[in-house]
Amino acid sequence: MPANLTFDALKKAVAAGEIDTVLVAMVDMQGRLMGKRFVAQHFVDGAWEETHCCNYLLAVDVEMFTVPGYKSAGWEKGYGDYTMKPDLSTLRRIPWLEGTALCMADLLDHHTHEEVSVSPRAILKRQVARAKAMGFDAMMATELEFFLFQDSFETIHDSNFQTMQPLGRHNIDYAIFGTTKEESVMRAIRNGLWGAGIPIENSKGEAEVGQEEVNAKYSDALDTCDMHAIIKNGVKEIAHQQGRAVTFMAKYDHRRAGSSSHVHQSLWKNGKPAFRDENDPHGMSALMKHYIAGQLAYAREITPLLAPYINSYKRFVVGMFAPTKAVWSLDNRTAGFRVCGENSKAVRVECRIGGADLNPYMACAGLLAAGLAGIEQKLELEPAIGGDIYNAKRVREIPHTLGEAAALMAKSKMLRAAFGDDVVDHYVHAAEWEIQEQNRVVTDWELKRGFERL
Repeated sequence: MPANLTFDALKKAVAAGEIDTVLVAMVDMQGRLMGKRFVAQHFVDGAWEETHCCNYLLAVDVEMFTVPGYKSAGWEKGYGDYTMKPDLSTLRRIPWLEGTALCMADLLDHHTHEEVSVSPRAILKRQVARAKAMGFDAMMATELEFFLFQDSFETIHDSNFQTMQPLGRHNIDYAIFGTTKEESVMRAIRNGLWGAGIPIENSKGEAEVGQEEVNAKYSDALDTCDMHAIIKNGVKEIAHQQGRAVTFMAKYDHRRAGSSSHVHQSLWKNGKPAFRDENDPHGMSALMKHYIAGQLAYAREITPLLAPYINSYKRFVVGMFAPTKAVWSLDNRTAGFRVCGENSKAVRVECRIGGADLNPYMACAGLLAAGLAGIEQKLELEPAIGGDIYNAKRVREIPHTLGEAAALMAKSKMLRAAFGDDVVDHYVHAAEWEIQEQNRVVTDWELKRGFERL
């Protein structure tokens, strides 16, 4: 589904006084929207061509701290500019913000005007182009889970995160009456995003107290990731407007299940599903089998793109619907990779490893790179595993920590060939910084455990 606002329509809306603000947003390493709010008339008069931002936006951590050691930007280089090039095909109204439109932007080198190699959107675009050169369109969808809380972001922050009461009081997975209690927020989210040109299919209660899920229609990989980033930002903004808070942390409480972002994937050719083979027992083409084999072969190496933070790995707990084994199955939710739509034109593979904290562009780029490598290398698909995969023995495991995963990514010949050394080194450095910060900071757990007892 294309964005819902053409440039000509924007100009007319600005002239009519219907739109007075245009958000121009790039995506940072954490998958967040960063950018500027333009007076709409200035945007249509000329700012639509380009604007600028500090290049530190791809060299800071989640708290916007200027992390040392990046090659792309640093104090020794003076933190110069990137050029932000609005992608006018992404123009859309933002109904929940009065008189506002939004446009996604690509990041270009300020001097060469080439796309910045470590920019998440550019990284995905290169893998999409790689698939296209092989004759395929990469189609994907991401599911987004999050927790909805009774209080506002400000109230929770000011209480030092000690008043995090979910809006729901019990598990309302699929429950209609239970979700009715939260409908004031969820209805605004569904309808607001739909009005922004994002084809939301549904929302539902998820399998934990206070947990929600929202799903958008299957689309091409770049559009899916743009929608994911806007959905995430929109959910936060709409919840904030109603005095509520949400979190997309992979695991906000060790006593509760985590939040995922499952990624559904398939390749299409000439408008038809290339993963479909009516003569196969499960409807899976040889191409699909090679694609899944590639993702299995390189699953451990791409895990930092699916689980980028220390907290991400606390989601991988037996019995809480997050996978612990990087194997594949037929419609089995205990596997890292699940084949859905068996024996139908909708046959696809769902990666269940990623958490809600992932950067969608990086996750989808990594999955696509691994799948395409499997096709190029004609990798043979191992047998599916059934039953309770949590208890499967002698099978490929998802890395247990960010440190383990980052070390595997650093040595990945596949990712270095697909992304380039500069990209791999950049995101390995981001992971290593997260580990360094965890090792430096005294946590509440340490204080409670050792203050009196040691």
